[in-house]
Amino acid sequence: MRKITNFILGFIILGFLSSCKTQYSTTELNANFNSQEIQDLNKIRDFFKVEMCIYRDLNFKDCYKEIPHDYLDASGNPFWTNIDFEKQQKLYNEISISTFEQIWTFCKTKYRIKPGLEFKTICANSEGKYQKYLSELGKKNPRIAEYSNVVNSSGHYDSIDLQYWEIKKNKKYINLNDPNIQLILAIHYLSLNDQEKRDEKWVD
Repeated sequence: MRKITNFILGFIILGFLSSCKTQYSTTELNANFNSQEIQDLNKIRDFFKVEMCIYRDLNFKDCYKEIPHDYLDASGNPFWTNIDFEKQQKLYNEISISTFEQIWTFCKTKYRIKPGLEFKTICANSEGKYQKYLSELGKKNPRIAEYSNVVNSSGHYDSIDLQYWEIKKNKKYINLNDPNIQLILAIHYLSLNDQEKRDEKWVD
């Protein structure tokens, strides 16, 4: 009788401990990045959250939902354009060059209005660890698989992707409580901000 009681008690405790574990997987993150790179990625995500929340003490999901996305998009000033680009550039200097290069690279862009002028534009590094991380996540999340394919094939981050209306509706695959989704959104929107505001001539 005591053995049966101990077995039942052990089963209950095991179930309780399992339920206490985080519901969000870090497997893909740990498989693709070393500890220093993960610290840098967390720094990127935290920076984005602070800028997005305008220093309010809110969690990521509540912050994102409180932004007047529809109004800002209609006025031609999406929320990510309010990210301080000078601070963003300082962030780049606070993470390792290796981490930066696992996510981004620079491309040469021609200035259409003034032919002959070439500018430096931030692009996605299709060969970096971040792209591999997206691909791994995509095996469990079809929306991220689609996003990963778009980024990989185009080589850049597009403002028409991961828009507010989709994030609001697609809660199954874009869960704002998931640290993986938070990181993806942070890198996506910081990339858009960089593409919008960087004014640097290309130097061969």
